[in-house]
Amino acid sequence: MFSIEAADILPLLLTGLTAGVLGGLLGIGGSIIMIPAMAMLFARKDWSDQHLIQAAAMLVNVAVAVPAARKHYKMGAFRADLFRAMLPATMLFIIVGVLVSDQLDSGWLRRLFAIFLVYVSVTSVAKALRKRQPHEPDNERVTRLRGGFVGAVMGFLSGLLGIGGGGIAVPLAHVVCKLRLKNCIAVSSMVMCLTAGVGAALKVALLPGHGHSIVEPFVLFLCLAPTAIVGSVIGASLTHRIPANALRLVFGAIMLVVATRMWIAATSSSAPEVSGAEPRAVAPATG
Repeated sequence: MFSIEAADILPLLLTGLTAGVLGGLLGIGGSIIMIPAMAMLFARKDWSDQHLIQAAAMLVNVAVAVPAARKHYKMGAFRADLFRAMLPATMLFIIVGVLVSDQLDSGWLRRLFAIFLVYVSVTSVAKALRKRQPHEPDNERVTRLRGGFVGAVMGFLSGLLGIGGGGIAVPLAHVVCKLRLKNCIAVSSMVMCLTAGVGAALKVALLPGHGHSIVEPFVLFLCLAPTAIVGSVIGASLTHRIPANALRLVFGAIMLVVATRMWIAATSSSAPEVSGAEPRAVAPATG
């Protein structure tokens, strides 16, 4: 039976806080920290299933995206042209991503997330070492095709991995559409406000097929979201006070270690490789 013990609450609160602070400080999605942290901290729990963890993280994404988007909109960084190009593709492909993830077992999802963390590690180090190039407005290329491509990649990976998608969309839109990073961040946050809820609702609705009640991710959400929101505000306020490039180098190294541990844990699991409903050692909770 699913239950959060008193000893689990503090680690969950700290996980949300850490994810929020680093997310706000480095401009990455908090799910990148929350999902592997929960997978490792609670590996011995009966409810430590990747589908449940990702569903909870997707709910937190909704709560964090709204205040972030509001802040960026007030700062005048929103670009309606990119938003209109990205939104339909992101909405469609986040559904596709969730449906694909539903066909994979917990072990395969953790393998995929480990691969994604290697990408996060490499891009964090590259961002720390790269010299910022001056923006040239004449080079901007915002079209339906380019924006739709960015939205499709963001949506699919968000649904598949349970991440917010900003860590994918922001650098991709910066390269593909040639916009300022602040514009890319603002638009991805605004898109996430509308798409994250759809992805989270679908992921939660599919949980009974994996032996979980639809109530379970909301219990985890209540333990993660409050501190994640507070942490994001703290992280954003520390952006210009802490040497972010040095922190990115350390963060990149840590993510590489975490990716290795997740991959080893997933490959050593005895769970079936692909399945619909997964066997559990305890009776599933009822909704």
